[in-house]
Amino acid sequence: MAGKKVSKQKPCHHCKSRAGSAPADSSRVHYEKFWLYRHCSSLQQRDRQAQKAGQLFSGLLAMNVVFLGSAFISSMIFNHVAITLADVWILLSILKVLCLCWITYYLLGTSRQPHAVLYRDSHAGPIWIRGSVLLFASFSILLNVFQIGYSAILIQCKSRVEIIFPSIEILFILTQAFFLWHHSKDCIQVQHNLTRCGLMLTIATNLLLWLLAVTNDTIHMEIESQLREVEQRFEGKAPFSILLAVSNETASCTCPNTTICKVFQKGYILLYPFNTEYCLVCCSVLYVMWKNVGRRISQHHVPPSKPKLQLQGVVFGPLLGTIAVIVGICVFMMYQIQATGSVAADRQAFVIYYSYYIVLLPLMSVGAVLGTIIHALEKKELDTLKNPTRSLDVILLMGAALGQIGMSYFSIVAIVATDPRDLLNSLILSHSVLLIFQNITQNVFIIDGLHRQPSAAGAEAGHTEQSRGQAVASELAGEEETTISSNQEHVEMSPSKEEERKEEQGQANKMELGQEIRKVSLSYIHTYSHLGWKRRALREISFFLVLCNIIVSI
Repeated sequence: MAGKKVSKQKPCHHCKSRAGSAPADSSRVHYEKFWLYRHCSSLQQRDRQAQKAGQLFSGLLAMNVVFLGSAFISSMIFNHVAITLADVWILLSILKVLCLCWITYYLLGTSRQPHAVLYRDSHAGPIWIRGSVLLFASFSILLNVFQIGYSAILIQCKSRVEIIFPSIEILFILTQAFFLWHHSKDCIQVQHNLTRCGLMLTIATNLLLWLLAVTNDTIHMEIESQLREVEQRFEGKAPFSILLAVSNETASCTCPNTTICKVFQKGYILLYPFNTEYCLVCCSVLYVMWKNVGRRISQHHVPPSKPKLQLQGVVFGPLLGTIAVIVGICVFMMYQIQATGSVAADRQAFVIYYSYYIVLLPLMSVGAVLGTIIHALEKKELDTLKNPTRSLDVILLMGAALGQIGMSYFSIVAIVATDPRDLLNSLILSHSVLLIFQNITQNVFIIDGLHRQPSAAGAEAGHTEQSRGQAVASELAGEEETTISSNQEHVEMSPSKEEERKEEQGQANKMELGQEIRKVSLSYIHTYSHLGWKRRALREISFFLVLCNIIVSI
């Protein structure tokens, strides 16, 4: 009966295609046409379609919010009468209140539902990213406190919106920093569409806050207007009636000659750049969270251990990088001092400045090329798994490099069109060409390293190295115990001579110190010699490039 039932099943397209080449096997049945297979495949297809639709809808929401806010900010810049700064602040306050409502709902409702956070992305939200969020958030809160204090002192010429807006922003920064610190790794599995829309709304709000911070700085403009008014008053270039009107208008908004007002004013100016950095960092973390909504991570894809930054076995890279940083700081200070002097000193400062970078940039390019060649020689497997954090890192890396490359090409065109034979122009031209080549080679090296899987041999070597280090330490500890026991026996044989006993104790302490130094030295030498030349060279190159990029970014 069973054989008859099996024979009645209709063969699928796989069986029909193999009928001519392979003998028919009546016991082999394909279940592709069964309702369960069709139902599961349709569910997977619907899940993918729903995910794409949710991402599209939330992306359109963010795009419309950004366009609306950009229209407000642009109108405020080009037409102060129609749209004022207070109108822009009211719009952004509404957006921040909506974001606060969604973040509160996520913290108290969505994330606490059963099976809400089944997976956490180990690559998302590393400690240095979350630490930078907290650092920039602290400075941004202090910035808004200074702004509130400054506006409260000049309340007679300031509107109440200038006090309410920073107060709402402080609450928004605190809530968002707490949210990103605790939930940046979440792969939420419930309420996908609402979570995507909330994340995109928060990203759009941060982008608009960044755009407003870049395009508007009222306190700087007030200080500049006060300085211009003072200069015109002393030079006597403007008519008396205009000066009287300007002085009456700005006298009420001039910071009084008090310490607290000056502190608020200077503190706001110094902390202003941190607010823009905070908005950009939050956008990057929120984007990774948006990509992780509904993401399922299998257990074997999670790395068992996080790679750690190890300084053992690295000598020449940090040494050369430190020398480059010290020399670069000296050159930069000379440039800043001499640039404000005469024309000859100004030209000499530029020559020294660009000559230093013409020497440094080829060294960085050679290091990046050597690192890429070593990556190819290692023959590691590429990590082809989906990783939103790595994708964002590559996008941000290429975006930052495009800015420098674009400015370099503009400089090249400008120098070639003027006088490329001049010494200073030749240095600027060479610097621009070398900067383009350095950015390309360094990005290739970094992206290639991001897509490499950690080798199992390296982990085994680390375990072997650790066991050998423990063996060396145990041998040295045994020698140390033998020495101390012999010293103790010698002390017990002559208890009456206190001076000799003190001398022997001093010698024993010196021997213990020597043994410790010997233990650390042998362990470090063993670690350095145990590293393969490829891993050692990559570490040296990486540390050198890290330190050199610090001085290049100044």
